[in-house]
Amino acid sequence: MPDSLVEIRGLTKKYALSSGFFSSEKRIIHAVDNIDLTIFNGETLGLVGESGCGKSTLARLITRLEKPSAGFVNFKGENIFSFDKEALKAYRRNVQMIFQDPYSSLNPRKSALSIIKEPLTIHRIGDKKKRVQVALEIMAKVGLKKEQASRYSHEFSGGQRQRIGIARALVLNPELVIADEPVSSLDVSIQAQILNLLKDLKKDFKLTYLFVSHDLNVIRYISDRVAVMYLGKIVELASNRDIYNRPLHPYTRMLLSAVPVCDPRKKEKIIRIKGEARAENEEGCSFQNRCPYRADICEKQEPRLEKFDEQSFCACHMAGSI
Repeated sequence: MPDSLVEIRGLTKKYALSSGFFSSEKRIIHAVDNIDLTIFNGETLGLVGESGCGKSTLARLITRLEKPSAGFVNFKGENIFSFDKEALKAYRRNVQMIFQDPYSSLNPRKSALSIIKEPLTIHRIGDKKKRVQVALEIMAKVGLKKEQASRYSHEFSGGQRQRIGIARALVLNPELVIADEPVSSLDVSIQAQILNLLKDLKKDFKLTYLFVSHDLNVIRYISDRVAVMYLGKIVELASNRDIYNRPLHPYTRMLLSAVPVCDPRKKEKIIRIKGEARAENEEGCSFQNRCPYRADICEKQEPRLEKFDEQSFCACHMAGSI
């Protein structure tokens, strides 16, 4: 078993929302709800779930762009939320993020070279000549040409812009890269190029990835382990092979059944999600209102994420019996 790089324990993030324009009452939303998760050194952990389930909030908590309501994140055994200014700066050298939208995540007033070498300037690494040299080397690694260094972001295609974003994330030689839906806004053919690039860079730079996506095909291609998230909770965690060949949680089964199959001879039944999501103050399982396998215990007791076998964890009372 490889060493753990990131350990997340009891991580919770709540937001207070107004109930309405004429109401002073606040509604509490658990964007991330008491999550325990470990990211091992050198792996790609895929985080999958529908829009609004809390994936991006979790990513922002790990990068300390958000502060938690409860819980902690340990990076190499140290709680990142207890870091002082200097320790936080060092942490941000080691943990970088690739953002979803390559159009809005790049400064339109700066050239590609300036964007890529900016982290080196902020962290005061090398002199001006060395920064340019390192930035150009990273550009070559991600498939950008030296002649493109002086161009601005609007002069690049979507795929090229995402390559700039990847180069910016890697220029500090981080240990953990959090990729938040990095290919969702790209054409399918370009998606394949970027995914292959990320795989190659992982080997070259000895990276660890947390790869966030709602696309199960993308997650299947790039991940070693997969965590399935629903309403702020991890409901299943298993190896790539086990998630796709033997899903334990009903929600995972529903997600997989909705993935299009290219073979016309295969006619798989789509398990449709029906009903409304559980209210915040409702007892029992968070998936009970939509689950076709619901039992009496599901209405009374919320399932915990528990070990099912050597590599699989599931938060379902019916795990293994469906």
